[in-house]
Amino acid sequence: MQTVKVTLLVLVMFFSVSTVYAAFEKDTIQTSRGDLVITFIGHGTLHFQYQDVTIHVDPVTRYANYTEMPDADIILITHHHGDHLDPEAIDKISTKNTKIIYTQTCAKELAGGSVLNNGEHTTIRKIPVKAVPAYNLVHKRGNGEPYHPKGVGNGYVISFGDIKVYVAGDTENVPEMADLTEIDIAFLPMNLPYTMTPKMVVDAVTMFQPKILYPYHYGNTDVSELVKLLRDYENTEVRVRSMD
Repeated sequence: MQTVKVTLLVLVMFFSVSTVYAAFEKDTIQTSRGDLVITFIGHGTLHFQYQDVTIHVDPVTRYANYTEMPDADIILITHHHGDHLDPEAIDKISTKNTKIIYTQTCAKELAGGSVLNNGEHTTIRKIPVKAVPAYNLVHKRGNGEPYHPKGVGNGYVISFGDIKVYVAGDTENVPEMADLTEIDIAFLPMNLPYTMTPKMVVDAVTMFQPKILYPYHYGNTDVSELVKLLRDYENTEVRVRSMD
């Protein structure tokens, strides 16, 4: 009888997680080492499943019930703002083996992670991860301070086999984007006043020419404007998912 109860509990837990996943859009990308499944949670929150590795990017309880999400092998945090760094969500999906990568500012608010500064890289579970700059040049607070100062936040370039994914974090079209090479998939933010306008996103695209562009973290921005601006741009396919 005890065995039956345990089996039923496992089945209920599996069904719960499966139900959660069914609520979100997904894309499957073929890589040289197996499929990469991208789950679009919302805003700046993403989930990647690659081989047997589960990666959460900026998990936030506002956008998903993380008691029903799979445990993380890797958690990437772009910066310390509350819509990106959520200790409650992180706690729910962390195990003793979870590797958390974040910024120095995040480390002041959450212990247990490893700091990766702009320009630094690491490899976790055979997956290379590089931190790149994410900051504002134009949009600033009333006191003149950028919403995201240079050197404080991270974007991440993650390599899945032969596919390179760029998750930009909260940033504008900064000149360092021109140093990005062979980006297959890019997630670029597009909401004011914190990140980019559609025209800024177009400028970013022209700098490093991703094969697939997912606008994300776009709030109330009219995504159709970006689609129109890039409709004749043959090098990049724009894919719109529910990531406001």
